[in-house]
Amino acid sequence: MSSSATGIEIRTEGSVRTITFARPERRNGMDLAMFGAYYDALAEADADAEVRAVVVTGARSSFCSGATPDLLAQLSEPQDPQQEDPDAFLGHPAHLPLTMRTPLIAAINGSAAGLGLVHALYADVRFMADEAQVSAVFSRFGLIAEYGAAWLLPRLVGVGNATDLLLSSRAVGAQEALRMGLVQHTAPRDTLLAAAQEYARGLAETCSPTSMAVIKRQILDGLRMPAADAVAESVSLMRESFTRPDFPEAMAAVRERRKPGFAPR
Repeated sequence: MSSSATGIEIRTEGSVRTITFARPERRNGMDLAMFGAYYDALAEADADAEVRAVVVTGARSSFCSGATPDLLAQLSEPQDPQQEDPDAFLGHPAHLPLTMRTPLIAAINGSAAGLGLVHALYADVRFMADEAQVSAVFSRFGLIAEYGAAWLLPRLVGVGNATDLLLSSRAVGAQEALRMGLVQHTAPRDTLLAAAQEYARGLAETCSPTSMAVIKRQILDGLRMPAADAVAESVSLMRESFTRPDFPEAMAAVRERRKPGFAPR
């Protein structure tokens, strides 16, 4: 499915849905309509029990160059107090990707700057093209770390690396991003999307959708939970997982040397 009006393209193969930022003529820069359409696409994928993994990428040689001048102008205008909440103008919480139960994989095929970098940070796992670069850019435009970037980055790469990237807004290549843990996998641009989709297929075909949803929530909750509470919760969740059909199905699949047939989430 394609929408030239919003700049978002959606394609589903098996249990993997690929969402593409598709305005290459402006390096996939994002206006308000495109931002909202992307979040609509994420919400729709998460609500579809047949979709077990989502990949997000960019058309041609850019991932997303960030907010367009039009979007920046809209955001800088005086707002009705009721419209200042991001939920109001996006139609979704600004942190929507963090609330998804379905795994989200970013295939960073080219430049990801500003808001484009934030979209990549919101993914659960990141693949990056050898030729790509990422940059916060906010400080060079007199802006701040937008849409939770100052919360996300330290948790991904540590406080020192996050401070460096956000203060300097310098560009970071694939190998440096891999070393600091900003991305988990790299590949040449022409094989990157296929590699990310193959990873997503592996999740879709071999991992329990319910387990992945619970694990995602454990990770997010654990970032603000004392260790003892996190361990206690994991014990309770483990006992609960024994009562679901996924565990006996997985054990049967091991005995029978086949892929498991997990039920939808």
